[in-house]
Amino acid sequence: MKKYIGLSIIALSLGLTSCNSYLDKLPDNRMELSTPEDIKNLMVSAYPTTYPAYLLEMYSDNADECINTGWNEADRFQRQAFHWDDITEIGASESPQTLWNSYYSAIAACNASIQFIESQSPTEQAAYAAQLGEALVCRAYCMFVMSTVFCQAYSPEHASSDLGLPYPTATEVKVGETYERGTLAELYEKIDADLQRGLPLVTNEYSKPKFHFTADAANAFAARFYLNYCKFDKTIEYANKVLGDYPQAKLRDWDYYNSLNANGMIQPEAFVAANEGANLLLQTVNSQWGAINGPYHLGDRYAHGNRIANDESIARSGPWGATRGSDTDGFKYTLWYNDALAKYMFRKIPYEFEYIDLQAGIGYAHAEYAVFTTDILLLERAEAYALQGDLEAAVKDMNTEISVFHKRPTTLTVENIADFYNSIEYYQPTAATPKKQLHPVFTTIGADGSDQECVLQCLLHLRRILTMHEGFRMQDVKRYGITIYRRTMNSAYQITNVSDKMEARDPRQAIQLPQDVMSAGMDPNPRTLNVPQTEEYVTQEWPVDNK
Repeated sequence: MKKYIGLSIIALSLGLTSCNSYLDKLPDNRMELSTPEDIKNLMVSAYPTTYPAYLLEMYSDNADECINTGWNEADRFQRQAFHWDDITEIGASESPQTLWNSYYSAIAACNASIQFIESQSPTEQAAYAAQLGEALVCRAYCMFVMSTVFCQAYSPEHASSDLGLPYPTATEVKVGETYERGTLAELYEKIDADLQRGLPLVTNEYSKPKFHFTADAANAFAARFYLNYCKFDKTIEYANKVLGDYPQAKLRDWDYYNSLNANGMIQPEAFVAANEGANLLLQTVNSQWGAINGPYHLGDRYAHGNRIANDESIARSGPWGATRGSDTDGFKYTLWYNDALAKYMFRKIPYEFEYIDLQAGIGYAHAEYAVFTTDILLLERAEAYALQGDLEAAVKDMNTEISVFHKRPTTLTVENIADFYNSIEYYQPTAATPKKQLHPVFTTIGADGSDQECVLQCLLHLRRILTMHEGFRMQDVKRYGITIYRRTMNSAYQITNVSDKMEARDPRQAIQLPQDVMSAGMDPNPRTLNVPQTEEYVTQEWPVDNK
């Protein structure tokens, strides 16, 4: 295994801006650590200043290429991400280079805190228990998010040979430190170890708890991690700690959200409000996604547009009935679109701009994300139940979500779910439906048309809607081996070209490392297909769709 000489970005640990707010600055890098309060201040920097939602939404099947006068790409980064190219653009807030720097710098803050605490006597360490727990969980979280970008989905069959990422556990003290990339299995083992050590120590004693790993946020992270780690019993265990016996009371107040004006930043700011009980962890970051995914002429060329929305996502009906919101029916969001824009959306990503030179009009774009919520956690528990074969429990959790998310909820059953998904065809790029062939990389499920497969289709359909625009869809694509395509639309929303496809375990699912990291000697992600594309696809002429 090649080694990387000097993760230089780790040395930045005490010189970055906090993601909590661009008004909050990291403590001076000359500070001396001597008290729990010092560690608490340092831990502000343990939360990264970036988030990969924009990158992963462009990479997933939540985007098409839309050709129309005035619909242009936002920048080269957006084009490269959509086309699954190795991204060379480094200026974007969500570029692989920026993500790599931000997350490893946050890990460095964690390591500085952990090292200081562990250098104290056993008696003194007791006073730092909460800070140690937060640092361990933050380090695990950063590495997990990095794995969802730069690695394949965890597969028990392949994890021991798939590439992982360096997992530094100490701050750099000399130039030329070496770090092995290791395997994905080793990476997940280290995340698991940090979580198990840190979880019992996490507390709720924060002045702004929604911007820190409280007990609920840490347990929600554990549930998500173990779902990806294929330890479904642990997902249920940790989700139960948060959701309790009556999860309805802990879900988002969708009635209030839906009552707000969808224009401006009213709905987006309400979605990420700290006083919204469903939000367990909020992350404020540098990001243009609130604008590119907003009601603006920016980045229209690659968008979640008419055909995806109406054929398979936020405007397509499901076994719950209507999806597209009306005054009396559908889910509790306003479907925002107009003929001048390519985008179909519901408003949840706020956008704010910090001017550093008002006259020149330059500065930094900011967004905020609800990284862990009770609504998503409930569907993660539902998935764990379904994968264990407890379909009734999975459907019960989906009904709980639908009861608060839908204006006129229909009670789902295993039978009516199976009837719905068996009545529609599997997705084809020129005949799209919400039902996609599943080839899970982590376990086996029932045959096509089985009750288990249909319940999972329903869950993936509902979660795609619930998490739209937030960057979660790509991980479902990877984990379930869903083949996705690159389609081009004209101004009449006709499909004029299908140019590429990404199948299960396509090497491009692991986004390429930053160029300077590879230049320093780290093994790149492979780009040779493990299984050649079928000749049928390569030679096929896809028909123009006149829908």
